[in-house]
Amino acid sequence: MMIRTLFTNLVTALSLLSGGPLMAGERPLPTPITADDFRPFDTRRAALGQLLFYDKLLSGNRNISCATCHHPEFGTSDGLSLGVGEGGVGIGPTRRIRQDANRPLKRVPRNAPALFNLGHKSVSVMFHDGRVTDADSYGVGFNTPVEEWLPPGLQSVLAAQSLIPLTSKVEMAGSPDENDLAAAANRRIDQVWPVVVTRLQANPDYVALFKAAFDDIDSAADITAAHLGNALDDFQNSEWQSYASPFDDYLNGDATALNPSQTRGLQLFYGKANCASCHSGPLLTDQGFHALALPPFGPGRVRLFDLMARDVGRMSETDLLEDAYRFRTPSLRNVALTAPYGHNGAFATLEGMVRHHLDPSGSLETWDRGQLVLADDPGFAASDFNIWQDSREMARLMARVDIEPVGLSVSEVADLVAFLHALTDPNARKGRLGSPETVPSGLPVDQQDS
Repeated sequence: MMIRTLFTNLVTALSLLSGGPLMAGERPLPTPITADDFRPFDTRRAALGQLLFYDKLLSGNRNISCATCHHPEFGTSDGLSLGVGEGGVGIGPTRRIRQDANRPLKRVPRNAPALFNLGHKSVSVMFHDGRVTDADSYGVGFNTPVEEWLPPGLQSVLAAQSLIPLTSKVEMAGSPDENDLAAAANRRIDQVWPVVVTRLQANPDYVALFKAAFDDIDSAADITAAHLGNALDDFQNSEWQSYASPFDDYLNGDATALNPSQTRGLQLFYGKANCASCHSGPLLTDQGFHALALPPFGPGRVRLFDLMARDVGRMSETDLLEDAYRFRTPSLRNVALTAPYGHNGAFATLEGMVRHHLDPSGSLETWDRGQLVLADDPGFAASDFNIWQDSREMARLMARVDIEPVGLSVSEVADLVAFLHALTDPNARKGRLGSPETVPSGLPVDQQDS
């Protein structure tokens, strides 16, 4: 064992000295990430974006912020398989569902994705189904569900994405009969942002902050939805840049940065286990879409004409049959912080998710529902697994698997999981600015014990 580790470290050191690509197993390792790999940001706008990110003023009923479902205490996610947006109380895995007139319509259909490294210059696609991309499909710079009604002036795909959750009934908007924002969304999706902007324009503290952050704002009337999206972008871009994990140290020439188990796991990741065929590049994602036959449950992100609680993934965006049940490859940086795993959080542990990749069909058949982390609700629980009664839908799901089974021993799985833990940057979770104690609206800021 020691000889094998020493040999691996020697090969790594020689590769660095020669200037050639680092190799592990059958595939080359990615080049190290540096600060230059991220889009530039303005510190004034990032500071404004921090307040906006944690301020519940952006939600329909003023009771949920971006941070509610993307909190640093939970790896910039929420610790739930499927989250609870509008109509929930608290944050993290203990978030509960209100049982009054304002209870949510349903669970959020998909797992809340982590926010690490979204300002990296290579990032071109957002959401599990890729419904926001940097393709200029409608003459407004980006391809989004808003199509040509997307506000002009957004600076990145992340800025465009940041505006979309504000329009969702189950995420931040609420029901049309509850507030003016949700009522606007019910009329047409792009009518949401003027309502949010009006709220910001009516707050003197925010007006002063926007004027200080943007040179083209002289008065409250100059604030636009693009300014909001760009401030949120600069904050997220700067806040959760992550390139100081043990793996990064290894890439930068420290052959001792990984322990023996992690080194063996790296060899498996880039070799026998074939993980790097999809989890490639500096962010460990090809930004592509793949079908893995993840166990289905919950309300599904259904299309308007669907009569069942299913989720066809990328197909819901492209309408191409070959894209059915395919979902975006997530970045694995800080993956140990972001449980549960999968587009619907079907697996509570990294080991469970790794084992599913090794044998998707077998894992689906033997899946233990006890792995789910869900807010308790008798009404939702009664229908969470209805899709399993539809034999045709389950057959379609099981027939679409884009990866080949791989046989690994128990010790090899443990080594692979150990390597995934080596992708954790100890400083990234805290962020650069952290959570503010107060926000200009005066609304409460979500804390872990809320």
